[in-house]
Amino acid sequence: MLVTILLTLACYLIGSMMFSVWLGRLKGLDIRKYGDGNPGAINAFKAGGWIIGIFSMLLDYFKGFLPLLFIVRKIGIEDLKLVPIAIAPVLGHAFSPFLGFGGGKAIGVTFGIWSGLTLWMGPTVLGAAFLFFKFVTRIKQAAWIVLLGMICLLVFILLLKPYPVLIMVWVLNFSILLFKHRGDLGKPKLD
Repeated sequence: MLVTILLTLACYLIGSMMFSVWLGRLKGLDIRKYGDGNPGAINAFKAGGWIIGIFSMLLDYFKGFLPLLFIVRKIGIEDLKLVPIAIAPVLGHAFSPFLGFGGGKAIGVTFGIWSGLTLWMGPTVLGAAFLFFKFVTRIKQAAWIVLLGMICLLVFILLLKPYPVLIMVWVLNFSILLFKHRGDLGKPKLD
């Protein structure tokens, strides 16, 4: 139990590192004053250009991926104790103590945790779903694209990998994303 608590806290703290904000500061920018005010990678692109944007995106991804990859593959935790550990980086990014428990919308770190949990399968399903909803259905709101993509991930999990751990992580991840995107929801607007 103590190991689970310590790993959960460690993953939360890793997830709460707001690399986009910090990289923006290195360039003398507050990325929260750009775009929608979100302290994430998209606003890092808008504020600081592609170099800061790419590094922000990669760092957000890796803070979810690397801890889970290590915990699942090296430590060997795969039972229900993995649920709080897996969701902790997303919680850390969404509610960072470094930003007064505010934070980003947690999309990059979501890709990271699903890579750590499923290797290439989860992020491939998410990415394909995001592209489909963005370019085929032409839905404009990113919030709807994210939530519909997550529903596609759930369908994939239920059809091919219906493990209780994955389903529980999905429920918590979806709940956090829904909360963080709640202000952007409404009737989906199409191009």
